[in-house]
Amino acid sequence: MDYFFSIEKEGVNEFKDRGSRFIANAFPLEKVEDFKSKLQIIKKEHPKAVHHCFAYRIGLTGDMYRVSDDGEPSGSAGKPILGQIDSKKIINVAIIVTRYFGGTLLGVPGLINAYKTASSLVLQTIPIVQKPVMIAYHIEFDYTIINEIMQVLKQCQCEVVDREINLFSGIKCNVPKIKENETIFRLNQLKGVSVKKILLS
Repeated sequence: MDYFFSIEKEGVNEFKDRGSRFIANAFPLEKVEDFKSKLQIIKKEHPKAVHHCFAYRIGLTGDMYRVSDDGEPSGSAGKPILGQIDSKKIINVAIIVTRYFGGTLLGVPGLINAYKTASSLVLQTIPIVQKPVMIAYHIEFDYTIINEIMQVLKQCQCEVVDREINLFSGIKCNVPKIKENETIFRLNQLKGVSVKKILLS
């Protein structure tokens, strides 16, 4: 797997059914910790809403996910939301659907349709992008060859995450998987360079 599909922008859309409003917010998500703060922001924006149901899926393996019905009947909200994320085959994505109750009970089939439709509509407002799978590396080198190092990283479309430039310098970077062999080979051709893969816990 050299690429995956995701979103880079946030989007908002709304679906109405028999007086109830379902406001869907979709946004890119890479860490669970970031989701909690986003949920709090949306709850503050809609203090009178009765439900904030959600789903997200994170990580290349796709096994890091969560759904919440937030008080709606079990299976009527979180799963339909996640179903729309999965139908687009995207990861690192979260959707929160905020409901304002309109006075008429929709029943479980009605709720499933409403949460599914709201999620589908919001994803239609955001471009889906193909992104390269990145591998984290740490490079140590003598500062006198910083220009050569940066040239290799730029030409191989690597992302510099952090750098420490002094007598013995270091750079943390993300290397595209499809360019991994080329990048490491070219870096190792430079004198006095140490390249180590960062193992994520």
